[in-house]
Amino acid sequence: MEIQKARITAIGTYVPEKRLTNHDLEGMVETSDEWIVQRTGIRERRISEPKQYTSDLCEAAVKDMMHRYGKSVSDVDFIIVATSTPDFPFPSTASILQDRLGISASTGAIDVSAACAGFVYGLHMANGLIASGLHRKILVIGAETLTKITDYTDRTTCVLFGDGAGAVLVEREDGDLPSSFLSAHLSTDGSGGTHIYQTRIANQWNGIELIDKQLLVQNGREVFKWVVRTVPDGMKEVLRKAHMDLEQVDWFIPHSANLRMIEPLCERSGIPMEKALYSLVHFGNTSAATIPLALDLGLREGRVHNGDNALLYGFGAGLVQAGMLIRLHLDRQEADPAPL
Repeated sequence: MEIQKARITAIGTYVPEKRLTNHDLEGMVETSDEWIVQRTGIRERRISEPKQYTSDLCEAAVKDMMHRYGKSVSDVDFIIVATSTPDFPFPSTASILQDRLGISASTGAIDVSAACAGFVYGLHMANGLIASGLHRKILVIGAETLTKITDYTDRTTCVLFGDGAGAVLVEREDGDLPSSFLSAHLSTDGSGGTHIYQTRIANQWNGIELIDKQLLVQNGREVFKWVVRTVPDGMKEVLRKAHMDLEQVDWFIPHSANLRMIEPLCERSGIPMEKALYSLVHFGNTSAATIPLALDLGLREGRVHNGDNALLYGFGAGLVQAGMLIRLHLDRQEADPAPL
């Protein structure tokens, strides 16, 4: 079987208009702008309206992509939505999008639950589906409305999370351009599942009673230790599989969980902080949306260009992680993006 080439051809993003600043949080919990910035690097985050859901953010991100790149999605033959905050347990958010965007009913549509690594998992799946010849044109979206499950009485977690969405179009490349996908590495440590979770049906984990309040619960210290201990090795594995050196990486785009987490990852891996792209300063931790938001910010600012190699790395609840090395060859942008 001939392996087909898959290329990321377009990108779009969306964040809600409403801002929640650090100064706003000072009136809600015992915290301060200085404390938040020192410990996270976050200055504000975007908040969805009460009746604005993950599907709405997804739709807006896809429409941004369509406007900027002159793309049609009516012939998309698979939709992957990476999210931990779907509108419903079922039907899937991807199915809702198929209807709203007027995509053919012959398309496949699934939600992927891989937390903050979800967008990279979605790209990995899209590449495999196109490389195998099963599909030609796939929408991959990372989107969250995390503020709807954030505990605003918990001063350690409520300062972190925001809402947003990022969408890319992955298409079969029949021309001379190379594949966007150079290598990938996935890893799972399910024994750490109690460090970040949201209860729904079960409230026990291997006999351990969980905090059962239907809101996000996180042991930030344990997650931090796991990330800085394991992710640098995963980054090396991505490069090894691509037969590339660190010097050949133009941009490092990790999950924007916390700036104080990105700094040790750069230090331990040898990547200069100037090569790190992140979206947390003005958008907070948007889980599956952080990586596409950061990539698009780099494009909007004119820092990222076609031909650049970008090392994407997501990590989060599960505990799961997913790294991927991509080479950018986006189609020509036809319209300027709207401000975020």
